Amino acid sequence: MAPPRDTAGTVVGIDTGGTFTDFLLVRGGRLTVHKVLSTPGDPSRAILQGLAELDMDDADSTVFVHGSTVATNALLERKGAVTALIATEGLEDVLELGRQARPRLYDLTQQLPPPLVPRRLRFGVRERVAADGSVLLALTRQEALDVAEEVGRSGAQAVCVSLLFSFLAPAHEELLHDALAALDPPLFLSISSRVLPQYREYERTSTVAVNAYVGPLMSSYLQRLEEALGGGGVAGSRKGRGRSTGASRVRVMQSSGGSISARAAADQPVRTILSGPAGGVVGAYAVASEAGYPDIITLDMGGTSTDVAVCPGRVQETDGAMVGGVPVAVPMIDIHTVGAGGGSIARVDAGGALLVGPESAGADPGPACYGRGQEATVTDANLLLGRMAPGHFLGGRMVLDPERALGALELLASAMGGREAGVSAEQAAVGVVRVVNAAMERALRTISLERGFDPRQFTLVAFGGAGPQHACELAQELHIPRVLVPRFPGALSAYGVAIADLVKDYSRTVMLGPEALTRQALADAFVELEARGRRDLRDEGVPARGMELRRLLDMRYVGQSYELTVEWPGARGKRQEARGKGVVEEAVRRFHQAHQQRFGHSDQGQPVEVVNVRLKAVARMERPQPVATKRGRRKAEPLDRREVFFGGERRETAFYLRPELAVGQRVPGPAVLLQEDATTVIPPGWTARVDAWGNLVVEL
Repeated sequence: MAPPRDTAGTVVGIDTGGTFTDFLLVRGGRLTVHKVLSTPGDPSRAILQGLAELDMDDADSTVFVHGSTVATNALLERKGAVTALIATEGLEDVLELGRQARPRLYDLTQQLPPPLVPRRLRFGVRERVAADGSVLLALTRQEALDVAEEVGRSGAQAVCVSLLFSFLAPAHEELLHDALAALDPPLFLSISSRVLPQYREYERTSTVAVNAYVGPLMSSYLQRLEEALGGGGVAGSRKGRGRSTGASRVRVMQSSGGSISARAAADQPVRTILSGPAGGVVGAYAVASEAGYPDIITLDMGGTSTDVAVCPGRVQETDGAMVGGVPVAVPMIDIHTVGAGGGSIARVDAGGALLVGPESAGADPGPACYGRGQEATVTDANLLLGRMAPGHFLGGRMVLDPERALGALELLASAMGGREAGVSAEQAAVGVVRVVNAAMERALRTISLERGFDPRQFTLVAFGGAGPQHACELAQELHIPRVLVPRFPGALSAYGVAIADLVKDYSRTVMLGPEALTRQALADAFVELEARGRRDLRDEGVPARGMELRRLLDMRYVGQSYELTVEWPGARGKRQEARGKGVVEEAVRRFHQAHQQRFGHSDQGQPVEVVNVRLKAVARMERPQPVATKRGRRKAEPLDRREVFFGGERRETAFYLRPELAVGQRVPGPAVLLQEDATTVIPPGWTARVDAWGNLVVEL
């Protein structure tokens, strides 16, 4: 398939993390990795610094693909825009009522996070659409103008509109959109029939509220970034559709694993909530598949958190994620996150228990060994245990301070009882590693065993700056037979961002029961979505021959209140499926199979219905072809031998420079492998082997 025209030349993948901002430069099939400390106050400063240090002489022809945490942080830290909500009269409080679910069933003191829209900024309009899409009470143009004026006077910076059953009859929301778009100064607009035309009113309203809440901040950030990179500005949603009129040199990673133009991301920033972690899964799956391991569990341990996902021969998605305590119902890679990273702070609680995270030292002040922080972190513990080389951090560009790490861990040991209780700084460090490993182990069990997957049948792909330090110990606990450490683990998320396909996601509620579930009805349901997909990809600069349309179905047993998504059985990208035989039967069979996998049971005698149809409009991006590393290099000798703590005792350990290892070379544990973007720890009993692609394959 011919690639879109905007993939020619150089591509830079950029992943902004809590501690480091990573760069992966793809030029002429060659990959260059670079890292700089993040600048949380303004992430674009670190981006511009890193690009300047890369010293690109072809920046004018470069495509920049960005994994952004701007929307994520705004939601998690509740630092978004002042947002108003317009709902059907009587239903203004849907965000507060929610599903009445208790996240912690037996916690009598729990407090749910406050809704993104305060009560004073919720407005009702007199209109009513029935469940079949018929209009029971029409919204008048005058009432739309009146409520728009109220919103304009309220002090809101953004407004979301979510009316009852608007996914069946969007005319009332369009009337409100036109009235709101005429306000001066303009507001960021988030319209549910455009963002998420699906049923389930609470989830739909929550999603468009998140979109509005993070919209102004994300739009402003992308505007500055694109101007700095020479991209020509971001349209955003302040006047409505924000449609691009050509290929953009700045693209943004979506939570679903595909990229979109900066203009599209400014229009619907809710689709970038898990932007960075999604890049890691895409990169891990690509690298592992090339190496011959398509069934993987990903372990992305960065500075502030660890993200895990399971890929059983494919990258899995969900549309039922909770982020920052609120539901977000747009497609996103099924990722589970815990507050366990290299910068996670260790402390002792009031009951004397050792806790690690979720608070993080971040990039400023960072771990104590970075030279500014005071509190002990996971990185300080690994350094004190000998699992890092102070002079080889970031390829020697940053020298770690073991004395500051020791001082921080001595304070922690003192809080744990100190010498009187037999707790030394080294023992405190061992405890920190065990606690953080326990948190990551629970996360890995959640996305594997609790989802019906046997970890023993998977390969653990370890990446992020800290992932390869802990991966083997976690694999041993879960009986995972193999760990794969990519050639550039510390920048794998940036690699995934750089190679991500351009993807547009669309959905529509159809509610096709068993009697109405026919081949023709399904084919007809996709006509409008496919037309939109082709039009939007064309506006992104994608030629017709570079488009791929993937159909998906949200299915359930009649009477269930939750769905599973299955792939459409027919040929992709064509409207010829309706002529084929057994398409419906095959879709139903796939649903039964998915239900058995997910829940451990299925009932083939029960009737099945289709709730939503989904479309992925995809433009395949050019990817650097994997080049096998040449054999013939002499096997590398250890750089040094030092004592390292394993299992609570010191063991003499060989230290190697990983780039010097020869293809096929085996490195028995205990060993520590050093490279610019990460450190890999090989415990006793494990052996690492360098494969033809430069990956480390580590096995017991």
